Amino acid sequence: MIETRSLTKRYGRVTAVDELSFTVAPGHVTGFLGPNGAGKSTTMRMILGLDRPDGGEALVDGRRYTAIRRPAHVLGALLDATALQPGRSGRAHLRAVAAANGIGAARVAEVLDRVGLTGAARRPASAYSLGMKQRLGIAQALLGDPGVLMFDEPVNGLDPEGVRWIRGLLRDLAAEGRTVLVSSHLMTEMALTAERLLVIGRGKLIADTTVAALTAGGESLEDAYFRLTETSVEYGGTR
Repeated sequence: MIETRSLTKRYGRVTAVDELSFTVAPGHVTGFLGPNGAGKSTTMRMILGLDRPDGGEALVDGRRYTAIRRPAHVLGALLDATALQPGRSGRAHLRAVAAANGIGAARVAEVLDRVGLTGAARRPASAYSLGMKQRLGIAQALLGDPGVLMFDEPVNGLDPEGVRWIRGLLRDLAAEGRTVLVSSHLMTEMALTAERLLVIGRGKLIADTTVAALTAGGESLEDAYFRLTETSVEYGGTR
């Protein structure tokens, strides 16, 4: 489970995340939505301990991520698929991450197979398309077999087959009882993938609901989303 309590982050005079409180429960895919500058990526970074909150806290299974002894076994995340050493192969990259987290080589082979990269495992990351890098990042997130997973725009760069694949993967992970939080700008995809939705704007929570409830009146998810966020504005690059 992921929980934020009055989570706040400021950059100078800009409040990127403003007293944000929500809970992401296991067993379903939760979409994390909001305009550019709404604070989605900043929130994810604070959950992972990459950014220090100015107020409040973020907890993973009741603990701060930085206090978890074996974090890769608790939470797996993909925030930037391009953060790779270009000369290192996909397999070598995963083996290095696995070794740093006390994970055996057999698990590397398992996750490469699950994301469909076994045939490309020996190729250098510089030869990977963006879609392949996304798959490798997802494989890295899965290495520790964590119960909590967090993905920032995971369908970027994927072709239609890849988008369909990740839709099924996310649903399967949730069906296994995991907590799955996914940020996206693709409303059509969220309508097909997510069950619950967290919508934020200007760093504040706008809605904590389900796809079914938001579209119950016959409104499309896209139209409902724009109605909810129409007064939100960009923060000059803060995500």
